[in-house]
Amino acid sequence: MARKKKASPRPTAEALLALVETSLDDDKADDIKVIPLTDKSDIADFMVVASGTSGRRLDSITEHLLARLKTAGVKDAHAEGRRSGEWVLVDAGDVIVHLFRPELREHYAIEKLWEAEFANRASQEAMPA
Repeated sequence: MARKKKASPRPTAEALLALVETSLDDDKADDIKVIPLTDKSDIADFMVVASGTSGRRLDSITEHLLARLKTAGVKDAHAEGRRSGEWVLVDAGDVIVHLFRPELREHYAIEKLWEAEFANRASQEAMPA
């Protein structure tokens, strides 16, 4: 009779974030930014934005990140946009990672979009009823 392999527990959002940051740092991703989404969005607890200098570098960063996530028990992590070599999204559940070529990152300015969203919500919440 074959023994069933016990599934490893899924890491917490904070542990997942630490793993992502370490992986990106080890692979020399540029300008790593963490955007906390807790209580602000249902899509994830954290969004991480980073850059890579070429499509090949983005693919390498993505490959290593997916391998580390799988090893950590995040079996459903997946990447989209790898073929373009311009913008890759890695969905790890509680943490979403956007990897950009620098010029595309500057064009979309995703960090500024989220900062504006947070500022708008904060000002609305501060308004008296």
